[in-house]
Amino acid sequence: MTLANREKKIVLTGDRPTGPLHLGHYVGSLQNRVEMQDRHECFIMIADTQAMSDYFEKPELVARSVREVFKDYIAVGISPKKSTIFVQSKVPELFELTSYYMNLVTVARLERNPTVKSEIQQKGFESSVPAGFLCYPVSQASDITAFKASIVPVGEDQLPLLEITNEIVRRFNRMYGEGVLVEAQALLGKVDRLVGIDGKAKASKSMNNAIFLSDSPEIIREKVFSMYTDPNHIQVSDPGRIEGNVVFAYLDAFFEDKEELQSMKKRYEKGGLGDVTLKSLLNEILQKLLSPIRERRQSIEEEKEILEILKAGTERAREIARKTTEQVREAIGIQYWA
Repeated sequence: MTLANREKKIVLTGDRPTGPLHLGHYVGSLQNRVEMQDRHECFIMIADTQAMSDYFEKPELVARSVREVFKDYIAVGISPKKSTIFVQSKVPELFELTSYYMNLVTVARLERNPTVKSEIQQKGFESSVPAGFLCYPVSQASDITAFKASIVPVGEDQLPLLEITNEIVRRFNRMYGEGVLVEAQALLGKVDRLVGIDGKAKASKSMNNAIFLSDSPEIIREKVFSMYTDPNHIQVSDPGRIEGNVVFAYLDAFFEDKEELQSMKKRYEKGGLGDVTLKSLLNEILQKLLSPIRERRQSIEEEKEILEILKAGTERAREIARKTTEQVREAIGIQYWA
């Protein structure tokens, strides 16, 4: 199927490269991306510049992770023939748009954003918030609008960021001309957010509480059997709690037989179903899911091939971003010559 034959909807999504992707990414957006690439025109950005707002002291980690994220994309089934995969830092038009949009949003508005507030607290920035970090919602707005994306796959915690994007779009269009920029709609993942294996926060690399797509069978099993359950469910016959039980959270996300799962939950709550049995089942499910992904990932070794695909995707992305930037300049009144 060619791009011309697809629905006239544009999708923009991506990840910050700070290491390999994990199961939270898989159920949060990767599955959606694989399905949408046959129906829509998809742009998938490796957001290395945004990653620098967290890892500006470790640029080598970000640069190395660009390749790791790319491998994960290919391993889950994203095709460079169907989706445009590109690197953010190699599209300078995105940063030009960011500079214009920063005049359309206040510092107070950025500070009120609940996602930004939460991450500031989590990272311990307090009053010393890097300007690049505070303004990354504006950078995201430029990423989305540069391709005039109408669909943006996000997790629920990213909804406030998309709200800022649409506020910028509306203000820009009121000031400089309706229809120049396009508002985007959120597409939530099949699972809202995947809790970490410790049960204390959402799964993430920085918290070291995630199962990665590249993990070996031994590591997957070790992580599954270390998952937090109900500390009071000591004997198989003891009644157990479903709420806060990480194993059931993962079974909700990955066990396809929902009727059987409900039956298992009732048995667990009454007593009569052990944690070892549940963890063995979850381990079997995840091993079956991740084995082909891991094999495909390991087959991608050619550095030259990776860079060639990224370069081609980035060149195409830049061509489109350049056209949007020219339209923005013209609307503002600073497109002095063609």
